[in-house]
Amino acid sequence: MQINFQKLPLALKPFILSLFLSLSFLAFLSLQTPRHSLHKTTAKSTVLPSNLRIRPGYSSYDAYIEHQLNKTLNPKLRQIWTTRDWNRKVRVFSEFFENLKVRCFLSNDSKSLCVGARVGQEVAALKRVGVNDSVGIDLVPYPPLVIKGDFHHQPFDDNIFDLEFSNVFDHALYPWTFVGEIERTLKPGGICVLHVSLSGRTDKYSANDLYSVGPLKELFKVSELVEMRRIDGFGLDTEVVFRKKKK
Repeated sequence: MQINFQKLPLALKPFILSLFLSLSFLAFLSLQTPRHSLHKTTAKSTVLPSNLRIRPGYSSYDAYIEHQLNKTLNPKLRQIWTTRDWNRKVRVFSEFFENLKVRCFLSNDSKSLCVGARVGQEVAALKRVGVNDSVGIDLVPYPPLVIKGDFHHQPFDDNIFDLEFSNVFDHALYPWTFVGEIERTLKPGGICVLHVSLSGRTDKYSANDLYSVGPLKELFKVSELVEMRRIDGFGLDTEVVFRKKKK
């Protein structure tokens, strides 16, 4: 149906014009708003291992991302992470990485990735212990230590890294994809180190609950568990080390 603008009553013309402009602007905004499209392997349904539970409550992947960003972009938290927390966390991470070097899982020549690194304390720690070819990814970049990247769809080619470290497994909405992306970007023979909580004591931003190491052994399809130990790592109690199988 066509509207003859010239024949409309004079009093209605400003209203119709305003309505038209408003709808046009909303249409423009809808085209400009970024959407987080799911990687095909991310959205794929899967049978979860026992002792791993996905927390309900997300209507879409965008809703999940928005919830995670509420923490990541919190100005008070970012101020804490980059000031009073910085030295303490870099020191503790440095101790963990020095221990990995002693156990021959890490060397100064290891090309390393920290997954879900926020402001990059773990990246700074790697560089402090001599692993200079290190970088982190997070939804919000923090240059030069952390670049933008979603751990459900890492922005890297296959077989890139010698070591990948993460202490945010509990934040993965799709743990099978989180692990699959680590295995994809690790070199054959590469090492993945995860710090996880098996006690169920995680925060409101966690997207899954892990109750044993068993589910991790099932999720890592082309890697083998080589070590596990108890730790005290900022609320996380277990360190697991996987090695990607060589072809």
